[in-house]
Amino acid sequence: MDNPQILDDYLNYLKTIRGLSPKTIHEYGYDLSRFLRFTVRRKGGAALRHAPLEAVAIDAVDEAMLSEVTFDDLLSFLAYSENEEGLSASRRARLSSALRSFFKYLVTVREAFEKNPAEKLTTPKRKKRHPVYLTLEETVTLLKTAAAEPNRFFRARDVAILMTFLTTGMRLSELCGLNLNSIRDGKIHVIGKGNKERMIYITESCAAAIDHYRATRPVVPDEEALFLSSRNRRISPRAVQHRIEQLLEKAGFDTRIYTTHKLRHTAATLLYREGVDIRTLQRILGHESLSTTQIYTHVDDDQARIAVEKNPLAHLPQSLEPPED
Repeated sequence: MDNPQILDDYLNYLKTIRGLSPKTIHEYGYDLSRFLRFTVRRKGGAALRHAPLEAVAIDAVDEAMLSEVTFDDLLSFLAYSENEEGLSASRRARLSSALRSFFKYLVTVREAFEKNPAEKLTTPKRKKRHPVYLTLEETVTLLKTAAAEPNRFFRARDVAILMTFLTTGMRLSELCGLNLNSIRDGKIHVIGKGNKERMIYITESCAAAIDHYRATRPVVPDEEALFLSSRNRRISPRAVQHRIEQLLEKAGFDTRIYTTHKLRHTAATLLYREGVDIRTLQRILGHESLSTTQIYTHVDDDQARIAVEKNPLAHLPQSLEPPED
């Protein structure tokens, strides 16, 4: 079924004015179309009460219909997503974000109506999760596994990809988007979320790995991508994920726990533990919000206990206590 014009207008706004990534726009479009179907069914009376959500038509939704949406309608949709569809707090947080953004657009940009029903919509609380990452020793094991690949091109490419992930912490999409001219003056010029460019300094080891790979990279006319597939085309995110999954499994890691994205967590955690301050880490990773970066400031319980025990006052004798009266 087709989206209503008003939703397509909003998605075009996200693309042309906000500059959001195609993935984010697709996710918002999916979430909001589900919300519109739910709302049409909710307000449609007995005729639609038991209709499957996918069967509800939304092509006729317009400003007049959306002006009647209430805060309770939004809460009801979030409750449905949790109780009936079993969506996690993380997914419901994305729904809330999409709803707030959509109704803010309708009120402040489109000026369709004055009252914003999503203004007081809060984000569902998520359980705090520590990022999963490889230790320094495990990282070396993974690199050695890639370096044992018999094929010269794959060996050089895979080591360069791993070194880039593990020393810069860039996203998968950012790595796949790198071009031959992205590396200049000891820095990688990265196009991140929202087409925002940032520069990441690279280590000597990373630069050496990339230089070694470039020496093996075939010269392909009109192909500017840095990392190539076996077909001499820009490597796809799925191909990178598949290859890294193979290397992780070969190195003895559980691929149900360790993934390509965990290499970004690994880079960030190793940097933080080496004393990189949180603001610098935020800039390196390309996070818009500092709160996103703060997940890397965790300290393991054992490390915290050991740190406390290193306090020079930790083991003073009991005899220093003042005598009882």
